[in-house]
Amino acid sequence: MDQTDWDALRTAATAVAERAHAPYSRYRVGAAALADDGRLLVGCNVENAAYGVTLCAECGVVSQLHASGGGRLTHFVCVNGAGEVIMPCGRCRQLLFEHGGSDLMLWTVSGIKPMSEVLPDAFGPDDLEGTN
Repeated sequence: MDQTDWDALRTAATAVAERAHAPYSRYRVGAAALADDGRLLVGCNVENAAYGVTLCAECGVVSQLHASGGGRLTHFVCVNGAGEVIMPCGRCRQLLFEHGGSDLMLWTVSGIKPMSEVLPDAFGPDDLEGTN
């Protein structure tokens, strides 16, 4: 049985969403995750006037994962500025898969699910083995 404190993860995501830089959309997003060694990682969206280079909250989590020692993501939640659980976009689902794998557990709008259900038949590093 998973003993993860999902409410604490959601609280951390909600707190970091308050620090989001969202002057254009006014849509604040916060994310929180656990690494395989128990580290708490957080990220918030950082908008840019050139919308295509906006940084998603998930990007911040993955950056903090590697900046603080690497490893793998094990548990993840993403919320809007009101603290409501939201789904990562397709790009970010791929990013999370790359850094957590199919066993990464996500709190989604329809409950807690493994990444294998959130991004079925995912394309990843294993698909690139042996290519140059």
